[in-house]
Amino acid sequence: MKLKSFALTLASLCIGVISVPRAAQAATFSVIADGLDNARGVSVGPDGSIYVTETGIGGDGGCIQSPSVQFASLCSGNTAAITRIRNGQQERIFQDLPSLALQGSGIEGAGPQDLKFDSLGNAYLVYGFAGDPTNRDTVFNDSTFGQLYNIDLNTGALNSLADLAQFELFNNPDQGDVISNPYALAIQGDTAYVADAGANTLISVALDGSGITGVVPFFSRPFENAVFPELPPGQEPPPGVDPNAPINEIPLQPVPTGVAIGPDGARYVSDFSGFPYPEGGSRVYRVGDDGIPTVFADGFTQIGDLEFDQNGNLLVLQYADKPAWQNDFAASLFQVAPDGTRTTLISAGEGLESATSLEVGLDGTIYITNRGDRPSVGQVLSYNPNFVAARVPEPTTVLGLIVAATFGTTSLAKRKRISH
Repeated sequence: MKLKSFALTLASLCIGVISVPRAAQAATFSVIADGLDNARGVSVGPDGSIYVTETGIGGDGGCIQSPSVQFASLCSGNTAAITRIRNGQQERIFQDLPSLALQGSGIEGAGPQDLKFDSLGNAYLVYGFAGDPTNRDTVFNDSTFGQLYNIDLNTGALNSLADLAQFELFNNPDQGDVISNPYALAIQGDTAYVADAGANTLISVALDGSGITGVVPFFSRPFENAVFPELPPGQEPPPGVDPNAPINEIPLQPVPTGVAIGPDGARYVSDFSGFPYPEGGSRVYRVGDDGIPTVFADGFTQIGDLEFDQNGNLLVLQYADKPAWQNDFAASLFQVAPDGTRTTLISAGEGLESATSLEVGLDGTIYITNRGDRPSVGQVLSYNPNFVAARVPEPTTVLGLIVAATFGTTSLAKRKRISH
């Protein structure tokens, strides 16, 4: 198992905020697209159209053993798509795109992962993978996977800007298993930032075609008393775990699943956390110009994505509020205000489940991909947060917020085998 792992003044504050709970008001949202296959990234185009990537259900092509689900085959097929929602109409504008997914169930999809636009309206697409890059050409016979592209939304033509899977193969920045799964994308000026959930990296790519310009690795960190699922009779616990010890300290992988540009221009990266996906084990990191990740906020569980709204609030989307192996995928959406106050916008039980990504429109509307880890039932939700949400106490786990004084799936993403 691989052990990977905002602001006009210079002053920073370390804040832990405890808010007084208020009576909750039920969140209200609309379903603007449904029937999606492994719905992942959602974005708003220059004309207001909504785009969502569908990673597909794989097929009967080449197969390898899944790097995250033991004894399961991950197979290829042309079943992925990009869907557009415009004027209330849902349409797959591109389909029959390369896809990887678990044979039979169609879950664990990897394909077109995230689509974003630059300030000129040019579109960029990051294509996921799911494992060792050496299998891409030899087993799947398709080099589309694991790359960042400029995409022509009129023709579907792809122009590669960086081969991210190959970069992992040749460099392996965190010095663990060679695994790549480019997962999320953000654009800042003339640079794209890609979170690779397999390689545990944030990669900078120049949009002028000159390639990769930088990489920030995220390393595993010690985590105590993680709860593991009950093991079958006779099966050994994961390496380094003693079920009888009062404190079990494990190396918890980061698994970057989201990247957003903050009001201060820094990159903020969400950490899904690796197996066993402990409650409170997921973090948000800030990466400034020095390229060093620092903890911005913690105490979350399985963050699927993050984004900033027009008021400088950080929105944090939990894929599920409980570890994925418990098969309870009720999800939540949180807001972290510039002063550090944490607010629950959508609570578990209000309709979110297996929530994979979010985007904020120019009018403040929040778009969320829901049920994004399985075929046929994926949705895009439209949510208006303009109501008095319920404030909740901070989690009992450590909360670290570094705020500038004026601030301006099942394993969802970790395509790594779990040794358990």
